[in-house]
Amino acid sequence: MKNNSRSKYLCLLLLSTACLFSTSASAIPAFARQYNVSCTTCHAAFPRLNSFGQDFIANNYRLPNWKETTLSTGDDMLALPKTIPLAMRAQAYTEIRQTSDMDPATGTVANKASWDFQSPYLVKLLSSAPLSDHITYYFYGILAEKGENGKAFVEDAWVSHDDVFGSGIAMQLGQFQVSDLMFPRETRLTVQDFLPYSMAGITYERGVIFSRDIGPVGLSLGAVNGNGIDSNYPANSAGYQRPGTQFDNNNSKSLFGRIGMDIGPVRTGLFALNGKQPSAGAVVGTTGTRETSKRVLGLDFSGDDGKLYWYGQLLWNRWNNFLDASPDINRSWTGGFVGADYIYSERWVYSMLYNRASAKDFRGTGTVYEGIALNTLSTTATYYFMRNVKGFVEATVDLQKKDNDADFVGHETKENSLMLGFDLAF
Repeated sequence: MKNNSRSKYLCLLLLSTACLFSTSASAIPAFARQYNVSCTTCHAAFPRLNSFGQDFIANNYRLPNWKETTLSTGDDMLALPKTIPLAMRAQAYTEIRQTSDMDPATGTVANKASWDFQSPYLVKLLSSAPLSDHITYYFYGILAEKGENGKAFVEDAWVSHDDVFGSGIAMQLGQFQVSDLMFPRETRLTVQDFLPYSMAGITYERGVIFSRDIGPVGLSLGAVNGNGIDSNYPANSAGYQRPGTQFDNNNSKSLFGRIGMDIGPVRTGLFALNGKQPSAGAVVGTTGTRETSKRVLGLDFSGDDGKLYWYGQLLWNRWNNFLDASPDINRSWTGGFVGADYIYSERWVYSMLYNRASAKDFRGTGTVYEGIALNTLSTTATYYFMRNVKGFVEATVDLQKKDNDADFVGHETKENSLMLGFDLAF
């Protein structure tokens, strides 16, 4: 059987299978307005969800009395929120950081700033509401991010049905982060990211997830395009003046799944993904033209006692025939992170995040993928002026040794940083 045919049959098999859906987003202030409750109903400390917030998401983003919050139209086939459910989130920072914009081929530094006003860093518009007994939508759009003013785009955007054809199977269709099956990046309390997720290429994608609980076990299966959300591609083979647009540029889909369960006080899960990605070009820092396969395996674990929330993630990555300079060699690398959030009081929260990755088979290749090597520790102290307004200070220590070789593709500079800022939602 040809590879394309095999992938199509696997997709059909996947789409006929169900599993527990682990949703990707967090509660937002629109829900507090809709149900007239405090942010503390769902959040231990925004955006960190508590157990009630997790249950709220598991119930398809609604409380049992959700219909009481809709407009009275006299039409049982219409459920409209009394007000348009909108929320905003904004972040503003100032940062001292060791970093530079370096040419990987020559080592030339084009831009370098040690003190940076990142304000605004992000302005986000969010919306979500139940539209029927089983259907909910969720989206957020970025109005400005990382200094790109005048450029708006959408990240999360999906609809979910929590009981497809009365089967108990939940389905989410749209744009989401694959990694949210483990730990949603949107609910972390540190500014420092869960970096191995981005490095492994398991963040934003377009696709579908099916889900179901089977006794104490939660199962999730999904399929995504596998080429991210940044681009679409022209399709004009039908003829003159008949252009169309595709969101995927190949016939393969990335298939993934997670199985999770509680073992005593510990929540744990196993994740797997099989997909495709473009090769790395022979010229340093370029993308190749070949389509290569990748596999990702993960183990996640977490727990809490209502005040101390802890979590960890391990990832193993195998990228087959990835480098155009050595296309017959399969390469692997490992990464992960551990973290904790301590809710000291209603005003103060302390957080820690440790990111680690080993370049393994990419060491000594003379490519930018030597830079997969990662070893950082971030600590954050957060003060809540209000439930939805916080200030923080975050320090990140780069524990990775600088490269001392002749190329410019590994860890050429330290990345120690100190950041102060505000994060608010309303």
